Amino acid sequence: MSATESPEMQRKIYAAYRDYFDKAERKRRWNVAEDIPWDKCNNAIDPAIADVVQTFCMIELFLPDYLAKQIPDVRANKGRAWMLANWGYEESKHSMVLEEWLRRSGHRTEKQIEDFSEAVTDREWNLKYHNSTAAVIYTMMQELATQLNYRNLRRVAGGKDPALDKILELVSIDEAAHAQFFRNLTSIYLEEDRAGTLEQFRLVANTFGMPANDLLADGRERVEAVKSLKIFDEQVYFAEVYMPILQRLGLTKADLRPKKVFRAA
Repeated sequence: MSATESPEMQRKIYAAYRDYFDKAERKRRWNVAEDIPWDKCNNAIDPAIADVVQTFCMIELFLPDYLAKQIPDVRANKGRAWMLANWGYEESKHSMVLEEWLRRSGHRTEKQIEDFSEAVTDREWNLKYHNSTAAVIYTMMQELATQLNYRNLRRVAGGKDPALDKILELVSIDEAAHAQFFRNLTSIYLEEDRAGTLEQFRLVANTFGMPANDLLADGRERVEAVKSLKIFDEQVYFAEVYMPILQRLGLTKADLRPKKVFRAA
């Protein structure tokens, strides 16, 4: 179900997108072939790190579903639709650069990459939330969580592979920008319809989960591998996703408690 935005709200959303796009053009654009020190890949890095890189790469490979399932609901909203197109471009680079590292580092053969890419296409991502406000809120949380995934994997890798270190730095910066954009949209929705937006916020916060569990055949094992390296878990979600988002939006836990309805006797 698509939210009905006023013309003024649509103008605000498009202005937020243009601000995002213009900053990206000036400060963030990078080139897969030229901006990574590919000659410094380290094939002796811990195989557990390569396993996590493969997990993240596989999640990125669902990009056609992410776009095909979301754009139809917002196609009449230029800011939302154009942002999804731009987001798709940036996420495609993330998929390519992670796959290229697996190949150039020698941690995966061409056949192994083909096999896991094919396995991804055997499954399909579907919308979890059929309300476009909820979709914005979920994406805000998921993009911040994804940034933390890449940031924390970079910490675990410890700079032992300069190519991977640069990749994770660039991708993490992109994901932070995505999270900021969708946080700006959430602020706009709060201004337009605070009660309705808080209702959707409660729903998403109580049901949030990263996609690996449901999308990948061995998703539970891959999620546990991420947790075992202390890259992302429930504690990280609460302390570095949920609470900071509340603070940046000027919300409190009280705002997210369901409102009691009092009826006359």
